[in-house]
Amino acid sequence: MVSAIERLFFIVALCSLLFSKINTSQEVLLVDKIRVAVFASGSGTNLQAIIDADIQTIQIVLVFTNNPVAYAIERAKNHNIPVEVLDHKNYQTREEYEERIIEVLDPYKPDLIALAGFMRILSPVLVRAYKDKIINIHPALLPSFPGINSAKQALEYGVKYTGVTVHFVDEGVDTGPIILQSVVPIEDGDTEDTLLHKIHEVEHRIYPKAIELVSSGEIEVIGRRVLNKS
Repeated sequence: MVSAIERLFFIVALCSLLFSKINTSQEVLLVDKIRVAVFASGSGTNLQAIIDADIQTIQIVLVFTNNPVAYAIERAKNHNIPVEVLDHKNYQTREEYEERIIEVLDPYKPDLIALAGFMRILSPVLVRAYKDKIINIHPALLPSFPGINSAKQALEYGVKYTGVTVHFVDEGVDTGPIILQSVVPIEDGDTEDTLLHKIHEVEHRIYPKAIELVSSGEIEVIGRRVLNKS
C-alpha cells in the first residue's frame, strides 16, 4: 500500500516538474524580438504589408519619414507605432541630414532598418552607422535596372520578365547582397502603370518574408551570397 506521505511526495514532485516546464515555455516566449525601424516617404503600402504580416520575430518600434505629408504617418498612428518626421529639405547636405537621423534613431535602438519606399539614396554616414542592418526593396530583378524608374527601364529595354528584389544596403546604389527575389512576367499589353501594379503586389508578399528571414537568424552573408543556415 502507498502511504499518505508517499502520495504527498509524489504530488510535490509532479507539481515541481510541471512548474519547471511552464517556466521553460515562458522563457521561450519571452525571447527578445528584433527591433525594426521602417523608413517610408509616401503612401506606405509596404509598411502596411509588414504590419499586416504580424511577423512574430519583430517589433516595429518606429516609422521614420522625410515627408511631412506621407500617408505612411497615418498608417503608423493607426497601429500606435511611434513616428519621427525629419524633412531633408531643412538640411544643407545629405551627410548633415543623416547625422541627424542617427541622433533621432538612437533612443529607439533599432536592430534593423527596413527601407519601404524611402525615396532617398543613403550616404556612407548612415550605412556605416548601421552596417549590415539596413535592407531595401527594389522593383526589379537586380542587378538589372537599378536606380529610379525601374519598371519604365524594363519596358523600354524589352525584357520579358522583371520582378522584385530585397537586398542588404551597402554604400552603392542597389548593389548590396540579395536576400530574396521574385519574378514578374511582362505581358505585351503592359504599361508602366499595369506593370507597377503587378510589381507592388509581389513586393507586399515578399518583403515580410525577407524581414522574417533576417530577423529569425535563418540566413548568413558569405561574400555577396545570402545563404540559408539550415
